[in-house]
Amino acid sequence: MGRSCLPRWRLGRLMSGLQVILGLLVVTVSLSCLYRFHSAGYFLHNEDICRNIYTIKELKNNEGFDLKSLRDRVDEVLQKMDDLYDKIEKTVKEMDKSKDGSKQEMKKFLEDEVMKPFYNAHIGLRQIRLPNPEGIRNLTGKEEPLINKFLTEEIRKYITPKENRVGKINMFGTERVYNTIGHACVMMKTELEKYMDYDVGAYCDDDWNLAQKLIVNGCDPLPRRRCLTRASMTYQKPYPFNESLWKLPDDRNVRWGNYKCRNFACLSSKKPKRGYTQCTGCFEMEKEIGKWVTNSTLVADFKIDDVLRMKPGEIRIGLDIGVGTGTFAARMKEMNVTIVTTALNLGAPFNEMIALRGLIPLYISLNQRLPFFDNTMDMIHTAGLMHGWIDLLLMDFMLYDWDRVLRPGGLLWIDRFFCNKKDLDDYMYMFLQFRYKKHKWAISPKSKDEVYLSALLEKPPRAI
Repeated sequence: MGRSCLPRWRLGRLMSGLQVILGLLVVTVSLSCLYRFHSAGYFLHNEDICRNIYTIKELKNNEGFDLKSLRDRVDEVLQKMDDLYDKIEKTVKEMDKSKDGSKQEMKKFLEDEVMKPFYNAHIGLRQIRLPNPEGIRNLTGKEEPLINKFLTEEIRKYITPKENRVGKINMFGTERVYNTIGHACVMMKTELEKYMDYDVGAYCDDDWNLAQKLIVNGCDPLPRRRCLTRASMTYQKPYPFNESLWKLPDDRNVRWGNYKCRNFACLSSKKPKRGYTQCTGCFEMEKEIGKWVTNSTLVADFKIDDVLRMKPGEIRIGLDIGVGTGTFAARMKEMNVTIVTTALNLGAPFNEMIALRGLIPLYISLNQRLPFFDNTMDMIHTAGLMHGWIDLLLMDFMLYDWDRVLRPGGLLWIDRFFCNKKDLDDYMYMFLQFRYKKHKWAISPKSKDEVYLSALLEKPPRAI
């Protein structure tokens, strides 16, 4: 009996030693943090308790604070943690080779109760930002104003500037990398903190609808997350390309939990409770297949063949800004033109539908600057998005952004823009202010009080 208990007794001593070492590390870090809080005066000024948690303020007035020694000590602790973790990991691997049941139980205990918390503590300690007095330049509170608006640890870690590890200028010509979030995130603090509340490395919640709510309300761009995105448990291979363009995708390839419908058939325009109001009928391929290729009685409807004939061989890539399932991009793909389609999931899986058709969805809202460089697009097409509801100033910023990415000689295709008759002159000015060449221009009645406007405009060279 004495011999059988000896290995367990030694292992118990090893565990006790690890606990003592971890305890000393926690005490060391806690004391250093308490000193920083006391030095900054947090115990005296409650209103500033959340300010500059990751920075040391007014170092010049704290002559007794040896910043270099603290950095050296933290680096030394991190190195010891690295070495200790390697030893534990080596021990676990040796246990894995053993068939002894008691060793397997101890291995599981070490992995779950020691290695994982130890690793998280290690990473957390590495992410504490201490200014480097010998670095390129010290950080100040002014460089990261948003950090003091949030208490959630993961948000603060994300928006904190990340200094280059080598202490030099990186390939982008900067000293550090700044992760950005939309300024409106401050006004949606509760929602953003809920979105960023997760376990690192675990599965994310199925909360894309919360993310989209943040995006459309101006919290855009959203911070990245360090959790694993969920996918359909029954995901199937997509259809071959030629087949996928004009066939509804497999229902099993979409997570339907946050939609009113549970399959693509339910998204038919015949279903009054389908969950979306825009783009009526765009999930019905028998209706979509005739768009932009068949003759229409409406003078504001242009055919793709007629448009491409204006610039033969010159239209190769473009952007479709609207609400839909990618039918315009599908038609252009048949003409060997690559179109990126913007989409939000406004009550239906528009992005999934576009991607499953073999096309390129761009998940972006009206709030965001287009992620393309200047003078790069051959064509911009817009339909079903900008109507008489849009503010003129917002529209002005958007049109200037479109003008930025459209190349000289590129085409701007305004497709069935509609508004109230009395507002038509205002919107016409918005489109004509850029002095584009008119290839097509058509106005058609939509109702008693509303009209359609379609136009095909060419961007001038502007060689300056």
